[in-house]
Amino acid sequence: MKTSSILAGAALAILATAALAQPPAGGPPGGPPAGARRGPPPPPPPVELDASKVQGGLYQIEPNHTRTMFGISHKQFTTFYGEFRNLTGTLQLDPKNPAASKVDLKVPVASVNVQIDKLNDELRHAPWLDADKWPEIDFKSTAVKVTGKDTADVTGDFTFHGQTHPLTLHVKFNAAGMDNDEKVYIAGFTVSGNFSRKEWGFTTGAPLIGDNVDLIIQAAFKKG
Repeated sequence: MKTSSILAGAALAILATAALAQPPAGGPPGGPPAGARRGPPPPPPPVELDASKVQGGLYQIEPNHTRTMFGISHKQFTTFYGEFRNLTGTLQLDPKNPAASKVDLKVPVASVNVQIDKLNDELRHAPWLDADKWPEIDFKSTAVKVTGKDTADVTGDFTFHGQTHPLTLHVKFNAAGMDNDEKVYIAGFTVSGNFSRKEWGFTTGAPLIGDNVDLIIQAAFKKG
């Protein structure tokens, strides 16, 4: 009787020790229990705000975070806004000598979008933008003039509606750095400018539709 009691007690001790050695259900040994809140995600890598320290080299437009917008007067009542999608292009960036940098951009005319389906279709065809005849709007830089620590005026050949003339765009460097989601180095810029439609031979709708066109591009370039 005494021996059996000793054996039973030993067995219970072994079972208790084994139970204590098991990790909590739903979590690793020493880890938080199942359902417990985890700590915040690691912070994103710091961005570079100094334009002179950005990585130089060849960049491509990152289309998912690039917007090409325009504004034009509608009967002088309002400024009517729209955008072109699927901008493509390259940037050869020289941060140590910005004047040597070059940019080449292409806008597919048929991508015009003013949030009104019927008007989108009208704008894509003659007598408006006529994407069948002139499928692209192009800008190819010819000169870069630094105007500040993070700004420059970029002059280039602007081809629109079948004509090419010089156009100067005002460029501001925003920031650069690794994008952990995209796994790529990004450099971002804000681009602005304006031009006269009649200088490019495009007067459809005038004077009810204004002559001056404002341009705003939020341009994300990915390296490589």
